[in-house]
Amino acid sequence: MPGDVLIRQLEYLVALGRERHFGRAAAACHVSQPTLSAAIRKLESELDAVIVLRGRRFEGFTDEGERVLGWAHRILAERDALYTDLDRMRGGLTATARIGAIPTAIPATPLITDLFGRRNPLARVRIEALPSREISRRLTEFELDAGVTYLDDETPPGTRRVELYRERYLLLLREDDPQAENDVVTWEAAAQLRLCALPPSMRNRRILDATMAAVGERLAPVVEADSVDGLYAHVAARRLASIVAHTWLHAFGVPAGMCARPLAEIRPRPVVGLIVPDRVPASIVAEALVDVVTGADIGRRLEEAVP
Repeated sequence: MPGDVLIRQLEYLVALGRERHFGRAAAACHVSQPTLSAAIRKLESELDAVIVLRGRRFEGFTDEGERVLGWAHRILAERDALYTDLDRMRGGLTATARIGAIPTAIPATPLITDLFGRRNPLARVRIEALPSREISRRLTEFELDAGVTYLDDETPPGTRRVELYRERYLLLLREDDPQAENDVVTWEAAAQLRLCALPPSMRNRRILDATMAAVGERLAPVVEADSVDGLYAHVAARRLASIVAHTWLHAFGVPAGMCARPLAEIRPRPVVGLIVPDRVPASIVAEALVDVVTGADIGRRLEEAVP
């Protein structure tokens, strides 16, 4: 008969799954490595299952270990939900809403957090800029409450979706560039400029690559940066051109000496939305986020920044 499983053992296991290293997992849990290793061995004994593949270092999880890790994420999430529900009954939501957002959506997140903060003044928010695939993974592993990402064929199954806006693209370029004289710039013309862009690991970049390919061109940036802040720095300091989502203008405006011109729309505008796990019972924090963005018309507010 299996013994009692302790919450602390599950926390150590989740940390090991996240860090993939015994020493780093122990440090994250503020315990010694022997303490963490002993707790996981005790968990294996209590479950009568080998969880960790061990060699000279951490080598991964067994099939049973992967299953136990999934349950560990779920049990800890339910524990946190219990605390959140009790806090809400006592005086309002006090939890931290954990939101992962694709880089091009980061400029739109203040509109979400403002609505959330007004409705839940005791709550906090943590925003992380993440690739769309990482958002999917962290939602699955209960490490995020919600994601702001593209709603397309890469959107993970098992999620609820609320459309926020439809992304359109602008070209940031020097005011003295000949293309600045055009009301609308073609993608073929944009491909010839010295550009900075997000890396191919980002869904936005893959969308831009596909659009360039549709007109027979290839996006070949001279600089790649994995954040919108990084792109802004190169546009502002080096005056490189960049293809940006219209959310850019809401947050950053246009750097001195640069201008923004719409790019020709040759494909449907990608839809960006809020996604939350579709679970029963639903996450209280996720439900609170869905409530504040539903019907908020965030798309209209973002469009107001575009000339």
